[in-house]
Amino acid sequence: MHIYTVDSFTDQFFKGNPAGVCILDDPTPDGWMQDLAAEMRHSETAFLLRGEPGEPYSLRWFTPKTEVDLCGHATLAAAHVLYSTGSAPDTLRFGTRSGILSTTRENNGLISMDFPSKSLEEVTPPEGLLEALGVEPRWVGRNVWDYLVEVESEEAVRAASPDLRALEAVDARGIIVTAQASQPGVDYVSRFFAPRVGIPEDPVTGSAHCALAPWWSSRLGSDTLLGAQLSERGGLVRTTVRGDRVELAGRAVTVLSGELHALPPRS
Repeated sequence: MHIYTVDSFTDQFFKGNPAGVCILDDPTPDGWMQDLAAEMRHSETAFLLRGEPGEPYSLRWFTPKTEVDLCGHATLAAAHVLYSTGSAPDTLRFGTRSGILSTTRENNGLISMDFPSKSLEEVTPPEGLLEALGVEPRWVGRNVWDYLVEVESEEAVRAASPDLRALEAVDARGIIVTAQASQPGVDYVSRFFAPRVGIPEDPVTGSAHCALAPWWSSRLGSDTLLGAQLSERGGLVRTTVRGDRVELAGRAVTVLSGELHALPPRS
């Protein structure tokens, strides 16, 4: 079996968000996939299994600790591997825990992904959230996965230095900190912390933009925006709101590829 490391939401090596991509030969035990994801130590490793002719690929995502319902950067990485290593059609379909997702290869080198929108509702911050983040909020919301905390400025997003151990106690997949951008050419900025699922700070989080895109589009008055995630590695995500779906688009580069010797047990 072949395995890859791909940097997503970037066109530069060692930037963006690295993901593992493992191309499976056959259905594989969950425990083995979890062990391999822990070995890879990326925030997510994607596992691809080719479907029957005309059927979508099976796509699953594992952090070092657990399987997740949706992952943007590892989906981008998986599509990039298929586009760059074979004769894949411009549009690919994937069967996932979040339903059928699709990706499209654009002429300008971007790969766009059709994802579900995950709208937010304003909430009272749970006990310990703001203390752990150490920020002054302008607005706090929650969706099925994450909390979103808006702060006053891009500088406040950059300066955030949360207590990750305390943040791990917050009952959510992750916490998004965001503000309107001050840098030219970018509409909004964010950071994403998810210590509860084994990711202290994620470099670039596609699934978080399923909430960021509709939230900022409603405030800035445009369906298509450019978001910058201000992690140490950094990355850019173009977002377009289309009803109850969000199109996320970005670039990716393959850092390494190889053969996997730790093969799963035979059934």
